[in-house]
Amino acid sequence: MDIEAEHATAANLAAVRRYVDAWLAGDVPAMMATYADGFVLNWFGVNPFARTYKGKAEAIPALMAFTERTQRGLVAVVDVTAGPSRAVVIVREAVTVGGVTQEIERVLVYRTEAGLLAECWVYDQDQRLIDAALSS
Repeated sequence: MDIEAEHATAANLAAVRRYVDAWLAGDVPAMMATYADGFVLNWFGVNPFARTYKGKAEAIPALMAFTERTQRGLVAVVDVTAGPSRAVVIVREAVTVGGVTQEIERVLVYRTEAGLLAECWVYDQDQRLIDAALSS
């Protein structure tokens, strides 16, 4: 890996580490501060939340509504890694659907820019469960 790629990897890793550290500490304002103003959230599935949210003004309310709807909670950070073009956070979360709480793994792939999270693609281990939770 050349020096430019090493620097890009380190910058990507530092950006997601700030986010993960704030998440682990339960520091929501610090988490929100890691998002760029133009943050883009790509949410997949077949549910009312599945779409691309552009800007913090769209993405943050969607994330908060998801949390409220599923009563999600962080169980563990499984892994944090990065390369020169993306950073990846794998987490284990508890979500509640129909009164039943289940744990799933979620893969969050980030593009960073100027030390902030610029874009995220959310991949859920059990997309059908997430679709059910968000469609009820």
